[in-house]
Amino acid sequence: MKERFTFRFAAPLTILVMLCAAGCSVEASKATPEEIKAAVKSEAAKTAHGATIEIEANGPADTVRAFYKFLREKKFRAAISLTNLRPAIEGLTDAELKEFDVDFESIAGAVPAEVEINGEIVTGELATVTAKLPNDDDKLEIQQIRLRKEGDFWVILSADDEAEKKIQKEGKNYFYALRIETHQDEARQMLDRISKAEMVYALQNGNNFGEMTQLVLAGLLPDDAESSDSTGYKYSVKVTDDKKSYSVKAEPAVYGKTGKLTFSVDLNDKRQPHLTSKDYGK
Repeated sequence: MKERFTFRFAAPLTILVMLCAAGCSVEASKATPEEIKAAVKSEAAKTAHGATIEIEANGPADTVRAFYKFLREKKFRAAISLTNLRPAIEGLTDAELKEFDVDFESIAGAVPAEVEINGEIVTGELATVTAKLPNDDDKLEIQQIRLRKEGDFWVILSADDEAEKKIQKEGKNYFYALRIETHQDEARQMLDRISKAEMVYALQNGNNFGEMTQLVLAGLLPDDAESSDSTGYKYSVKVTDDKKSYSVKAEPAVYGKTGKLTFSVDLNDKRQPHLTSKDYGK
């Protein structure tokens, strides 16, 4: 569901929660600092365009440029290894990475062919790089990327201090937990959207509510709302025989992997949609 992704490119955490498709070997996530530094230098040499400032090899801007190049080419292990999300990827096997394909792979396609880097400020062991990147509306705007120096190379700060501690503690389980949380948040948003679609549909059809397929055909919901492939949830709409009432349910496609909570929407006494949720443990 393309429109459900609302991640800002200036915040690599929100990109990298979605980066787990196969494309690099498992060993790539275990690269030494020297190997990462060499990889950044190699990628920078291949990408001489797109910058409006002079970029120093292996510097903060160079790391940002390599990160987005790896991302665009779907070399997700290499991209994540340039961020402080690295501990969350190190323990994942290729098979485990592939489980995230449907969720996350489309993000790579949104990276511009050339990322314009137009600023770099270094203060001791910290740095800020400014680049022109897509915002939530897919429009290019100047955004900031923070980095921290670790030894001889720079790391993109994808996660804040609290999240970084959590990543260090949970390791590869961080991505699984974050995927569940993301799908559940989006399920709530989708149920709200379905309720609004029902209201519009009723206004256009003599106060009669519609089934899911009718809402999709009317252009009120995206086509893949009827599929769990990209959402991680199975949505169903039940309309009463007289078409004057409806209920909606959202269930995890795979309990424990794509979600844990089952959500339900029913009309209350005031004919307003009411959302409830429950973990049925299966």
